[in-house]
Amino acid sequence: MNLIFDFGGVLIDWDPHHLYDPYFGDRTRADWFLQNICTMEWNTQMDGGKPFAVGVAELSARFPEWAKEIEMFHKDWIKMIGGPIPGMYEQLCEYKAAGHHLYGLSNWSAETFPLVRDRFPSLQLLEGMVVSGYEGIVKPAPAIFELLLRRYSLRAEDCVFIDDNPTNVDGALAVGIRGIRFTSAAELRSFLEK
Repeated sequence: MNLIFDFGGVLIDWDPHHLYDPYFGDRTRADWFLQNICTMEWNTQMDGGKPFAVGVAELSARFPEWAKEIEMFHKDWIKMIGGPIPGMYEQLCEYKAAGHHLYGLSNWSAETFPLVRDRFPSLQLLEGMVVSGYEGIVKPAPAIFELLLRRYSLRAEDCVFIDDNPTNVDGALAVGIRGIRFTSAAELRSFLEK
């Protein structure tokens, strides 16, 4: 079986709250900022290939009073990385030893991915990966799933895709790949054993 893993929230603890909660000193204020200023929809533009310098300049022009905090999203981006998702490296080692093929498919900026690529052993276990920032396509677009299948000569029916975002799981299902919404390593193990 071919197991395809998302990175942020599945293999790597990426969370803007790691940066903004200490900065604002208040989870509620950080929530407001991330829901209204530096939103996930805005971040997805960089995941799709927009240069951070352009994204930051455009957003700062719209919200000049938040220019410093918007700039932090790029300048201090590495502070959003917590560490590996507990249990996942060990599980990937088990799946690989059992003969399964491991791949990656992630929405991630081409500017920031190099900052984590060599830091996480789980990424070194993958036989191949597709990262949206290099391709100019983001999940859940069918084209990015089809690109991975083509690039590595995989058949959709032989693949399982694991992502913490249900919309992305739906994207996999739309091209015939079985999808699992990730919540924890233990739940994933239980689901795959079934």
